[in-house]
Amino acid sequence: MTDFFSFRDRQLAFNQTHVMGILNVTPDSFSDGGQFLRKEQALQQAQVMVNDGAAIIDIGGESTRPGAEPVSLAEEMDRVLPVVEALARQVDVIISVDTSSPQLMLEAASLGAHLINDVRALQRDGAVEAVVKSDIPACLMHMQGQPETMQDSPDYDDVIADVRRFFKRRIEQCDAMGLDSTRLLLDPGFGFGKTIEHNLTLLNRLPETALEGLPLLVGMSRKSMIDHVLQRPVDRRLSASIALAAAATLKGAFIVRVHDVAESVDAVKMMNAVKHERNIYGNQE
Repeated sequence: MTDFFSFRDRQLAFNQTHVMGILNVTPDSFSDGGQFLRKEQALQQAQVMVNDGAAIIDIGGESTRPGAEPVSLAEEMDRVLPVVEALARQVDVIISVDTSSPQLMLEAASLGAHLINDVRALQRDGAVEAVVKSDIPACLMHMQGQPETMQDSPDYDDVIADVRRFFKRRIEQCDAMGLDSTRLLLDPGFGFGKTIEHNLTLLNRLPETALEGLPLLVGMSRKSMIDHVLQRPVDRRLSASIALAAAATLKGAFIVRVHDVAESVDAVKMMNAVKHERNIYGNQE
């Protein structure tokens, strides 16, 4: 295993956790829907997140919150592609595109995207082929059901075993279609067809979901699992989101996907230092 994971012409070191900033160019995402619909707003927010320490910006044009309605391919592409193109020209950052649409994957890669982040784990027809052709890595996420219905009645005999079986099957299928596992990240899918008990089990046993030692991408920022424990609305979930990002870092997450970048970067840096028992950033007391 190398010391770095490659995102086209960019690399991130495996010996620490990195922060991915969420940039939703949607009207209906559960936390920030409608805030960054205009390209200028999206670019400004992306630059703020990079200045705050985000290593990756994850651009999404279709909400996958529980109960979300799908959008047309044309609308998703109209939302995402201008932002990808402008971001690739203007901001020095790894660009991730949160999509399940093969055509958008190809177009985004051609405009400079470095990663495909797919909540449906490349299961749509043509998705694996699109990633192979684009020659960029992809993140496979576990989800029970679909966004419209996934939280209706999540049920597992053993959530860890089920997630592992799913990843094993998808890794094998990707490999058979020419997408090598060295280009894959895994996301256990917190809140995607899981109860609070499932989510807490996944976090406690996070290293067990890293099948074949593949790097883990984890997203718990502002999610309803916080409300289940603390009874907090979305706009009062900052401190709990930071705690979850810190826990994921100590549990071995390679990337944490967050809304609140500045605060999360501080927490992740501290947890990276704790893991290494030294100041890996070179600052003196």
